[in-house]
Amino acid sequence: MKLRNKINLYTSFLFAVLLILINSTIYFSFHQLIFDGELNTAKKEIEKTTRDFSDSIGIIPEDDLLRSYVPISGMIQIVSEKNQVTTAVTSPTEQASIQRKDLFYQQEISRLMVYQKKSYIFESMPIILPDGTIANLQIIKGIQTATDNLKILRYVMLAVTMIAFIPVILSSKFLSNLITQPILSMIHTMQEIRVKGRFKRIPLEGHSNDELFKMGETFNHMMDLLEVNYQKQTEFVSNASHELKTPLTIIESYASLLKRRGFSDPDLLLESIEAILSEAIQMKEMTEQLLLLAKQSEQWSVQKEKIQLSALVEQTVHSFKSAYDLNIECRQDHESPLFVETDEKKLKQLMFIFLDNARKYSDQRLTVITGMEKEKVFIKMIDRGIGIPKEDLPKVFDRFYRVDKARSRKQGGSGLGLSLAKEIADAIDVHILLVSEEGIGTTVTLVI
Repeated sequence: MKLRNKINLYTSFLFAVLLILINSTIYFSFHQLIFDGELNTAKKEIEKTTRDFSDSIGIIPEDDLLRSYVPISGMIQIVSEKNQVTTAVTSPTEQASIQRKDLFYQQEISRLMVYQKKSYIFESMPIILPDGTIANLQIIKGIQTATDNLKILRYVMLAVTMIAFIPVILSSKFLSNLITQPILSMIHTMQEIRVKGRFKRIPLEGHSNDELFKMGETFNHMMDLLEVNYQKQTEFVSNASHELKTPLTIIESYASLLKRRGFSDPDLLLESIEAILSEAIQMKEMTEQLLLLAKQSEQWSVQKEKIQLSALVEQTVHSFKSAYDLNIECRQDHESPLFVETDEKKLKQLMFIFLDNARKYSDQRLTVITGMEKEKVFIKMIDRGIGIPKEDLPKVFDRFYRVDKARSRKQGGSGLGLSLAKEIADAIDVHILLVSEEGIGTTVTLVI
């Protein structure tokens, strides 16, 4: 069953149940009020009749006395202790009532009764006859008018319920269309995306805070993200293919050269082997970086612990100096030791990426500074190299982006290092500040 039909059906059913409950409550409440009122009225009447009857009995004949108090549609009678009717007077419309079986009651009785499919109020009151015996003065009063009124009320409520269903069905249909329209629009948009392979948005009119409008906004936002990610993926695949094609072409060329002349030319053999080894190492590094970048943030397996920052930085700088025989100045802008809670291995890896980048583009001394500013701990790495042009600064963290495209192949860069650094920094909650001026140098600040 379609959602539209479900909403229509459930809304109509719920309203029907609610309307039936309301009408039933009204009907039974009105029913109770009417009959309670009839019983109270009959009770007062028999009490008055009993007093008047006691004062007049023995003076006025019983038949004449009863005839003066007989209801318009009912009967009045005297029943002895032996369950025998001594005197009875019946209205012309209730002659059949005389046939019913009568009983003597020791106490006052007031109740509703049904006789021959007609509704009555039965009242019985003990009285003392002139001869000293006890009897019952009983009055049977028809309440057919009240019963007929209740029957009319039932018909009216039934008719009102049936008529009320017309606007209910129409309104539920309108409501179901209103609710399902954005959903249908989303379905059609998804089907069009599936068929045509294009990223399409749902047209939204005006602005609203309801859930359907927000659902449409969320869908459009999701399409924006998917399109951006798709474009990045396409660009990534294209760039990766291009980057891998170059070293593979070099390896293929040198291998072909070795096959033709490598056995007769030792110098050519050595050059080819070195070139193939260099390109293979670069491809390995690029592949490892690509695999790291393919990880999601929750897959970085971050293990934070409390470490002394100065000791970590000095150890990292010492290892880097030993590996590349560089001149690196390491100093602290604080007196007391600084402790931070971070992932030690990933912070080292982050520093290695920026120090290696500085090494490639600077032949002068590098400076590494640790300190605290505005209650935030930082690591500052400064080089005096070629710098980064202002227009390139926003793009340096994009994958495969190179500032110096002419020198990158010679220097072994793949354009993935800073992208990887950004991913690692986000994973361990480190903010990267990059300040650079072309021809002067670059300063990278890691704010922990």
